This record gives sequence, C-alpha cells and structure tokens, in this order.
Amino acid sequence: MKIIAHESINHGIGRNNSLMFKLPQDMKFFRETTTGGVVIMGRKTLESFPGKKPLPNRVNIVLSRNPGFNSEGITAVGSVSEALEELKKYPGKEVFVIGGANIYELMLPYCDTALITRVFEDADADAFIHDFDSDPEWTLTRQSDEINDNGHIIRFLEYKRI
Repeated sequence: MKIIAHESINHGIGRNNSLMFKLPQDMKFFRETTTGGVVIMGRKTLESFPGKKPLPNRVNIVLSRNPGFNSEGITAVGSVSEALEELKKYPGKEVFVIGGANIYELMLPYCDTALITRVFEDADADAFIHDFDSDPEWTLTRQSDEINDNGHIIRFLEYKRI
C-alpha cells in the first residue's frame, strides 16, 4: 500500500479541507499513478472533490466514522480492519492512501511506500502528514530534479519503509 500526497516544507497538506497549492504537474502525476488502482480516503476528502464525486477509473473506498455514510460510486467502511478486509477483493491492484491527515495516520502502519510531492514553500496549513525525513523507519529512495509547477518549486520524492 502506498501513500500519495503533496506537502509544504513544513509537512502541511491542506487548509479548510482544501489543497494549498494548484499544481497541474502534480495533479497529472496523481491521476496517472492512481488510475486503475484502489484509493482509500476519508469522507472529508471525498467531499472536497468537484461535485463530491468519487475519482473516475479507480475503486474508491471511503473510511468514515459515520455508520450511515454512503455515496454513489464508493464503498464505505467504518474502520481500518473493514478497509483491509475490503482490499482483499482487489488482489493485484495497487492501493493508494490519498488523505486526509487522519486517514494517512491510520493507514501508515500498512504502507511500505510514500509518494510525496514536496512544495518548497511554507504554508499556513491546518492538516499535516507524517515527516518521513525524520523517521528512521523510512528512507528516501528516489527524487526528481526541481520542477517549476504553476510558479511553485516542487520535487517528486519516493520513500520506502526499511
């Protein structure tokens, strides 16, 4: 299972249930990487999408504490164990944890790879992701050159659990 996210230099991933940066190259990377796979997200992440619709061409699993939550085109689960059980229905498919902050934290123990797009700016975030650089269980295995994406300097990073 893989985490995929973009973060500011202070590991911020969002503010007011929205992404902090508009990054067309990062969005293209996200779309190309996750298409055909399974994405796991929280309810608030789903509700942040245009029209509150699930992502096309992917299996969308939504983890929610609300037992009555359901939405067209998604599979709702109420716990991490339910999510892991649901994933057994998709052998061979890549699985991506796509947010938000609580879902990243809950699913981190089950992930072996983190695909992080780092934006080299500080941001006034209210949601944050794990600091992979400071965690001795994780190592940086790949990084791109710096890229200008819509006026922001970014770098694509890949971390692996040791």
